[in-house]
Amino acid sequence: MKTGLYIHAAGPGLDALVGRVRTAAEAGLDSAFFSQLTSWDALTVVALSAQQVPGIELGTAIVQTYPRHPLALAGQALTAQAASGNRLTLGVGPSHQQIIEGQFGLSYDRPARHIREYLSALRPLLRGEHVEYRGETLAVTGQVDAPGTKAPSVLVSALGPVMLRVAGELADGTVTVWTGPEAIADHIEPTITRAAAQAGRPAPRIVATAMVSVTADPDAVREQVAGQLGFASQFSSYQTMLDRQGLSGVHETVIAGDEAAVARAIRRYAEAGTTELLVSPVGTDAEQARTLDLVASLRDEA
Repeated sequence: MKTGLYIHAAGPGLDALVGRVRTAAEAGLDSAFFSQLTSWDALTVVALSAQQVPGIELGTAIVQTYPRHPLALAGQALTAQAASGNRLTLGVGPSHQQIIEGQFGLSYDRPARHIREYLSALRPLLRGEHVEYRGETLAVTGQVDAPGTKAPSVLVSALGPVMLRVAGELADGTVTVWTGPEAIADHIEPTITRAAAQAGRPAPRIVATAMVSVTADPDAVREQVAGQLGFASQFSSYQTMLDRQGLSGVHETVIAGDEAAVARAIRRYAEAGTTELLVSPVGTDAEQARTLDLVASLRDEA
């Protein structure tokens, strides 16, 4: 199982975000992925980071699809791919109704159909092909000219069975959030792997994100996460996944404890079929530093 750093692209300045990528690279991690919020643009930060930090894989988890036409996203992604020397993994997803309708003022109609059609247009655009596509939710005519770039690996934020089937058929894998090892082993891995096999595609990447803290006070860390991100528990796709795991809130998915407890939890992700774990350190600065040290040491074991 590869290990990377999950970076929230909001709050700190650009130099600080690039610094976090450098920290991940110096720790020997495999990758650094950026979220896409209403702050810095994740793909632009990927391009900037790539120019200053060699070697490490860079990605997005995830870029929302509804506000970005496939032609526009393909052009932006291939620009970042060129800037990174073909080190980009493009994570995309429909996001949530509260965000797409509440913030962007767009319709969140039929998200699974939207993603199927979006990928049907996006993947050939990323390969430099001319696309003529007319679907129920979008239309695309055109081509992106980006000499010297390879199509990046594409992941889809997929939690439910329909979205996992779409990801298995049309993408290179999934990137999950708020999912523990049991949910990956029992639901995520078999569903997407079966879909990929039926479509004649290679075994999919299963990229899991997890909030992690090496701490002497796990309850305090989880309370902090509940206060900052508890609202996410109300998003329908997250609520369904939490219900599947018998959990009441996203804070209950946080991995927290001493080094031995956290190491055991991380190893369970590998045993469950996770191909890559993206760690988001939480807690105090000291706890986050301890967390990164532990994750780096576990990566060295592998």
